[in-house]
Amino acid sequence: MRAAILIPLLTGHAWAGDATDRARELYRKTDYADAISVLKQGDSDAQSLELLGQCYYQLGDFKKAADALEKAATFAPSDSMIQTWLGRALGERAATSFPFAAAAHARKAREAFEKAVRLDPSNALAMSDLFDFYMQAPGFMGGGIEKARDLIPKLAPLDPLASHLAQAKVDEEKKQFAAAETELRAAIPLAPDKLDPVLELAQFLARRNQHEESDRFFQQAASTAPDDPRILFARAESLIKGKRNVAEARDLLKQYLAAKGLTPDDPPRWEALRLLKKAEGQ
Repeated sequence: MRAAILIPLLTGHAWAGDATDRARELYRKTDYADAISVLKQGDSDAQSLELLGQCYYQLGDFKKAADALEKAATFAPSDSMIQTWLGRALGERAATSFPFAAAAHARKAREAFEKAVRLDPSNALAMSDLFDFYMQAPGFMGGGIEKARDLIPKLAPLDPLASHLAQAKVDEEKKQFAAAETELRAAIPLAPDKLDPVLELAQFLARRNQHEESDRFFQQAASTAPDDPRILFARAESLIKGKRNVAEARDLLKQYLAAKGLTPDDPPRWEALRLLKKAEGQ
């Protein structure tokens, strides 16, 4: 009798694992809505709820994302990556909420990022996200440039490239533009096969109104990886922020939104739509 009870239980757990695996494959293909449908058919555990939260985040539903990730954290309170994604979801809730609610969400986002780093000091993604939070959030929400700068020596051994890019952000914020440019140029040979430092430098030069050289680095990126959609997004973002060639920026964003090769590591479509609305004056 005991064996008869155990068999369906074990089968159910195996099916739940299969469902999460199927959903993860759909997530990698950016089929987020289908992944959510699959996950809702399975049992809830830390992994499935984390993936569910990631799917909602990629679709721009930050409330559902945060709710799922908070539940995931109850199953796995020591999981650093769950806290990292929870911080991301809450951070976007703060960015899209009314001021009173925004402050509460921002505080919880900071707490999640800080907890992620405490749980796993080697989690470079969590540390980078916490750095960005400190850089972007005002002091009354727990942000601050000095707090961000203090993270750079801890980030350096984990991700040297990210530490150079972080130092450049601090230098630029302090209006030490020559130092920021030096950091960005030093980052490129650290990862010659990656686009990130090239695009960061191109965008920095555009902000400094060095448009000719900025365009050359965008062209360099396009020559290195002609099919990478991140170039479309970065170029459009640079044009919109610089209030240059906004019509071209709109076209680039529409190309990005229509791109077939997007991955979860690329800027989410909701972020491109947000930029497009800005370009269209909405």
